Amino acid sequence: MKKISVIVPMYNEEKVVELCYDRLTKILQGIKEYEYEIIAINDGSKDDTLEILENFAKQDIKLKILSFSRNFGHQAALTAGLKEVTGDVIVIIDADLQDPPELIPQMIKLWEQGNEVIYGKRKSRKGESHFKLLTAKIFYETLNALSDVEMPKDTGDFRLVDRKVVDVINSLPEHNKFLRGLFSWVGYNQVAFEYERQERIAGKTKYPLKKMLKLASDGIISFSTKPLKLVGGLGIISIVISICILIYALVSYIFKLNNLSAGWTSIMVSITFFAGIQLLSIWVMSEYIGRIYEETKQRPQYIIEKRINFN
Repeated sequence: MKKISVIVPMYNEEKVVELCYDRLTKILQGIKEYEYEIIAINDGSKDDTLEILENFAKQDIKLKILSFSRNFGHQAALTAGLKEVTGDVIVIIDADLQDPPELIPQMIKLWEQGNEVIYGKRKSRKGESHFKLLTAKIFYETLNALSDVEMPKDTGDFRLVDRKVVDVINSLPEHNKFLRGLFSWVGYNQVAFEYERQERIAGKTKYPLKKMLKLASDGIISFSTKPLKLVGGLGIISIVISICILIYALVSYIFKLNNLSAGWTSIMVSITFFAGIQLLSIWVMSEYIGRIYEETKQRPQYIIEKRINFN
C-alpha cells in the first residue's frame, strides 16, 4: 500500500493546532487506499504548540513530531520534514489552514495521472490587505525578473510532490535552501492546482514584511547572478557620466560658458552619486560573499531537540 506523508511546520500555532490535526486526520483517514503519516515540525514555539502536539502524539503514532531547540525559520522546518518523510507522495501545508487540507485528495488524483509536482496556485487570497497583495505581486515579479529559473506566480509552499523529487531536493548540498525555487529548478512534470486561499483561522502571519524581504533576498541570490551583472552595468554608467562631466568641464573652460570656480553643487552631486554607486555595489557583493561564508561554515541548518514517534 502506498503512503502519504504530510509536512506541517508550526511556530506559535497553539490556537490552530487542534483544528489542523483534526482536519488533516479526517481527510487522510478518508483516503482508504493509502497509509499516511503527519510530520509536525515545532519551530521553537514559545507558546503551548509543542505540548498540544505531544498530547495528540500519545494517542496517535501516525503523528510524528520534530521539535527544534529554537526558531530556525520556515524553510529550515520544511527541510527537516523533507529529510524525515517515508511516503511515496509528500504534501507540504501550513498549520494556519489558509490552504485547505480538503484539497489533498484532488491533488493525489493529479499525481496518479503522472504529474510529479502539483503546486497550489491561488486564485484569490481572502482576508489579506491590499499592501500584502501588492508586496506579494512585487515579490514574484522581481524574483522572476532577476532569477534564472521561472517560478510560478501566486504560489507558496503548499504543494504535493513525488518521492523522487524529494530525494533530489534532499541530495542538494547547499545550506540556505529556497525550496520554492528548488522545486521549480528540478523540473519533472509540474502542474498548477488552482484554489481559493482562505482567511487565517487564528493567530498572526509568520511572514511580516521583514521576513518577506529576507525570503525575496534568498530567492534572488540563490538562483541568479544578475544583481552582480547589474552592479557592473552601474559601474559602466558611472564611467560614462563622469566622462560627460569631464567633457562639459573642458568645453566650458575653453569657450568660457560659465564660471567653473563656483561649481560646488556639481562637485557635491558627483561625489554623492558615485559614492552611492560604490556603496550599492559593495552591498550587493557582500550579500553573495555572506552566503559563501555561511556555506563554508557548514553549520547545521537546524538542531532537533526532540523526536517523537519516530522508530
